[in-house]
Amino acid sequence: MFDTVAVVGASGAVGQIIRQLLEERNFPARKFRFLASARSAGTPLTFKGEEHTFEELTQDCFGGVDLVIASTPDDIAAEYLPAAVDAGCKVIDESGYWRMKENVALVIPEINPQDALNAKGIIASPNCSTTQMVVALKPLHDFSPLKRVIVSTYQATSGAGVQGTADLHQGSASYLKNEPYEYKAFAHPIAFNAIPQIGSEKEHGYTSEELKMVYETRKIMGLPDLKVNPTCVRIPVANCHSETITVETESPISPEKARELFAAFPGITVVDDLKNGQYPLPSTCDGSDDVFIGRIRKDISCDNGLNFWCVSDNLRKGAATNAVQIAELLSENL
Repeated sequence: MFDTVAVVGASGAVGQIIRQLLEERNFPARKFRFLASARSAGTPLTFKGEEHTFEELTQDCFGGVDLVIASTPDDIAAEYLPAAVDAGCKVIDESGYWRMKENVALVIPEINPQDALNAKGIIASPNCSTTQMVVALKPLHDFSPLKRVIVSTYQATSGAGVQGTADLHQGSASYLKNEPYEYKAFAHPIAFNAIPQIGSEKEHGYTSEELKMVYETRKIMGLPDLKVNPTCVRIPVANCHSETITVETESPISPEKARELFAAFPGITVVDDLKNGQYPLPSTCDGSDDVFIGRIRKDISCDNGLNFWCVSDNLRKGAATNAVQIAELLSENL
């Protein structure tokens, strides 16, 4: 059991869910500290029935801490987390800054737990859209190796932070009233719209979000040559990312076998009854820690292809839950 656990970014949207999960799952530690910006420092909060206050995140605040779970912007992660490592902490980081750094483990506990157990220094948690896809890919790959993955994402506004969801709510209200609204999180209106760009432009016309799905998937699965072709789209849904995924495998996987493989894999729930209109929806997956899969069918354009629909709560399994699961894995193996 860890003696002292610190949550960095504890007042943010994901940080709040991390606190909630640590409490709900009764994470074993003797002491918890909650670190945030100077603006939040001194604000009271209740955790496990006890009163705490947010402490200011500083370079020298990690003394006596055994485990850090951090959810901050990239620049904050780059500036402060090395100090935590230097102080002897195990560090789990939600930001994008460390994920593709050499010698940094990028971990989904259901996929590559040993990478976390062997890690020295920072353990990175993947991008939310990558996480749910890789959980879905793993049981298929274990049955028949993957050759190619094509994915289109339909990503919720919560992925752009609190302001992203505010833009959706306030922009929608203004649209219905035929009033102007100045969007802050998005370059285009998100209300009643779809934006086929998440992140900045990178090579070959792909965006940074799309290339995260390529490179992170390869790293987590240990498949450096896996062909991944992503398109990432922001849609007017508050929470839960959805994905259409097409895989080509070395040998064919029937839809029936795929359902069996998915259902047996930890963290996956199958909801797949097209005749009765039963399949995963953002509205029904919100607040869950699982990855939900439905619309499982053969790819009629490819002999060894399979198509399916995948939905997951991007703030939970896509972020907070995955980090807490890594922490639980480390704690169980102390």
